[in-house]
Amino acid sequence: MEWRDVLVASWPVEPEVVADRLPDGIDVDTFDGRAWLSAVPFVMADVRPAGVPAALGLTFGELNLRTYVTGDAGPGIYFFNLDANDRLGVAVARALFRLPYYRAEMHVARTGDAVEFRSHRTHEGVPDLDFDATYEPLGDPTTADPGTLESFLLERYRFYAAGRSRLFCGEVAHEPWRLTHADATFRENDLFAANGFETPDSVPHLVYSPGVDVTAERVRVV
Repeated sequence: MEWRDVLVASWPVEPEVVADRLPDGIDVDTFDGRAWLSAVPFVMADVRPAGVPAALGLTFGELNLRTYVTGDAGPGIYFFNLDANDRLGVAVARALFRLPYYRAEMHVARTGDAVEFRSHRTHEGVPDLDFDATYEPLGDPTTADPGTLESFLLERYRFYAAGRSRLFCGEVAHEPWRLTHADATFRENDLFAANGFETPDSVPHLVYSPGVDVTAERVRVV
């Protein structure tokens, strides 16, 4: 698959805000003593099993709220939600990767370097979630230096997911992220409320990436 036009908007929060929401088996990871919650809108492109031609791959928008954790398998990401506008993609991701995917209607459009991203959740039985933002890069992308916040947030190749009394882990592989600072306007953002968090009053740290090519493995029990 490809991850394209990625915004990572990250808010610092007290570690206990995140720690209280994590399943057994993983712990909150911190940078400069703070936990981080990241809103990540982007486009999933050419999603397909290995060996299937790119022309048969799925392409759809995705929006997630995530945090950063450590576990027995190593540092990783924990997702509170992943909304996507492809019914088949949502069904496959829920089945194969044990992740909290939900159906949504999305509109993604580019005007020059700016990306307009709108999402309206349509999945039944879960809280409403609307998101409306425009974001754009502020420079040429480069790889993140080790030890920086950008490296902490992006250079992770593992995710954890909670199942019934079990913890799952999945691995992804891709080249190092190419990133640049970003500008973003959030007209609507229900990601925090829909996931039971208070909306942070701090200014988010914003980075943009044009994207990476990604290979994902099936999840395994940790």
